[in-house]
Amino acid sequence: MIGRLLIANRGEIAVRVARACRELGIEVVAVHSTADRDSAVVEMADEAVHIGPPAPRASYLHVPNLIEAALRTGADAVHPGYGFLSEDPDFAEICDKEGLTFVGPPPEVMQQMGNKATARKLMAAAGLPLLPGVVDPVRTAEEGMRIAADIGYPVIIKAAAGGGGRGMTVVRGPEDFAEAFTTTQTVARAVFRDPTVYVERYLSGARHVEVQVLCDSHGAGIHLGERDCSLQRRHQKLLEEGPAGHLSPAQRAELGVMAVRGALSVGYSGAGTVEFLVDDAGRAYFMEMNARIQVEHPVTELLTGVDLVREQLLVAGGERLRLRQEDVVVRGAAIECRINAEDPARGFAPAPGRLDVLRVPDGPWTRFDTGYRQGDEVSPHYDSLLGKLVVWAPDREQALRRMDRALAELRVEGPGVHTTTALHRAMLRDPDVRADRHDVQFLDRRLPDLVARAELIAACPEPALPAALRGPLHLVPDGDPAVPASRPHHRPEEDTAMTAFSQTDLMQLLTEKAGLPQESHTTDPDARFADVGLDSLAFLSLQTALQDRFGTELPDDSADRYTFGEIVEAVRAAQAQPA
Repeated sequence: MIGRLLIANRGEIAVRVARACRELGIEVVAVHSTADRDSAVVEMADEAVHIGPPAPRASYLHVPNLIEAALRTGADAVHPGYGFLSEDPDFAEICDKEGLTFVGPPPEVMQQMGNKATARKLMAAAGLPLLPGVVDPVRTAEEGMRIAADIGYPVIIKAAAGGGGRGMTVVRGPEDFAEAFTTTQTVARAVFRDPTVYVERYLSGARHVEVQVLCDSHGAGIHLGERDCSLQRRHQKLLEEGPAGHLSPAQRAELGVMAVRGALSVGYSGAGTVEFLVDDAGRAYFMEMNARIQVEHPVTELLTGVDLVREQLLVAGGERLRLRQEDVVVRGAAIECRINAEDPARGFAPAPGRLDVLRVPDGPWTRFDTGYRQGDEVSPHYDSLLGKLVVWAPDREQALRRMDRALAELRVEGPGVHTTTALHRAMLRDPDVRADRHDVQFLDRRLPDLVARAELIAACPEPALPAALRGPLHLVPDGDPAVPASRPHHRPEEDTAMTAFSQTDLMQLLTEKAGLPQESHTTDPDARFADVGLDSLAFLSLQTALQDRFGTELPDDSADRYTFGEIVEAVRAAQAQPA
C-alpha cells in the first residue's frame, strides 16, 4: 500500500488526487512552481516543495526536480495526473529505477500506446476493428498516395506520436496529398520530435466515444461504461456526457468488451480509456488509447458510483481489483462542461486574471472540480481550465436542464477574466445537441452562431431551458433578429482557410507578451531574439502564447535556436491542421 505520495501536477487534478489520498490515509506531497506557491493543493498537502519558476519546462516538466522532491520528502509513489508528464514513459521508467511507484501503466505499455501506429497494430492483433489504412509508418508521399488510392479519399494523415489534436491533416483528393504529407511531417517533427506518420480513411460525421477501463497488475480488467466526447473544438473537448445514448445497449456492451480485451492484451494496468470513432450506423473503429486518468473521469464516477482515482491508487499499490464486471451498473445520465478561462469571442484567447468572484453552483447531484478559490490568480503559464462542472440526473433531458441551471448559478468575475460558461449554455440550446444528433465536426461547423448566442446570454442572462416539448424544439422565436440563423449543414468543400500568421503578427505578439517596443519590430525572417534585444524569458513567454493560441509548440527551449521566419512557418503549419 502507498504511504506517502507526491502529486506531480497542479490545479484541479492535483486537488482531486489529494482528496482521494486523504480518504485512503495516504500522506500528500505537493509540488509547485513560483506562480502556484499559494495554490489550494499546497494548502491541503502534508508537505509542499517548490520545484522552479512558472515556465512548465522549468517546473512541472522538469524531471530531476520532481524526482529529487519525491526522494527528499520520503514519498514512495508519484501520481502524474493528466497532461504534463502523465504519458511520458521515460518519467515512469525513472520513477521505477528510483524505487518510486508510478501511478499508471508500465513504461513499456505507455510507450506502445503513445505511438499511434504501434497502438493500431497491437489493437488490430487483439481483434479491435480499425478504419481502412495502414498500421506501419508511411515513409514517403509516394507510398502514402498509393495507400490513399487503395482505401479511397478522404484520408487523414496522422503523426504517430501525436496527441491533443495536433499533427493531423485531412486530405480530400490526390492533388493535395503531397503537400499535406510534407506539412504533417514538419509539424510532427517540430511538436513531437518524431516525423513518423501513417494514413487511414477519414470518417465524416462520426461520433467520438471512449470506454473507461480499469485493470490491475494481476491480469484482471473491467470497463465502467462509455462517454461521448463529440462536442469538441479543433479536437479539444468542451463537453462530455455518458452514456452514449445514440448507441443501443448491445452496441455499448460490445464496445466495453472490446476495450477490456485490447487493454489486457498489452498488459495494461491502472485507469485508462480506449477511444473509438463511431459511424452513423453504430460501427466502431479503434482510434487510440489514453494511458492515464482523463479530464472527464467524473462523468463515469457519477454514472457508476466508483471513485476512479481511489481505484487507481489501490491498483498502483499492488492490490487486486475489488470490482467485478457485474458489479458495475451505469445509472442515469451525466454531463461535464469544461469551464475554461478563455474568451470565445476572441478566438478562445486565454483570459487569465485575478478571481475577484468565484461562486460555484450547488444543489442535487451537482459537482464542481477546481483547483482555484476566490481571490486566486489564474496564471497565463498553464492550461486555461478553470474547473469542471459535472451533473447527474435520472435521464439525459433532466441532466441537460440541471446543467443549464448550474451554469446559470456559476459566477466568475475579475479584471480581464472571461470564461466559456455562456458558450456552454448556448450549446445546450442547440436543437441538434438537445436531440443528441451532433458529430465531431458539429462545433466547428456551428461555432460562429453559438458564439453570437453566447454573447447575448452573457449580456442578458437567459432563464432556464424551456419545459420539455413534444415534437420539434423551438428555443428562439421565429424571425428573432437578434440571433443569427443557423447555418445549413456543413459541406467539406465549403471550408476556408484562416488568415495566415505573419511576421507582423509575431512582432505584435512579442509586444503584447514581452514588451517589445514598436520601433524594434523587424521584417527580417532571419532575425533572432537577440537581434531585437529580447532574452530567454521573453522566449518562454512566447512559447506559452503560441501553444495556447495556435497549438504550436517550439520544442527547443533555447531562444537562439529559432529565427523569426522559422517561428512563423511553425505557426502556419499548425494553422494548416483540420479545424
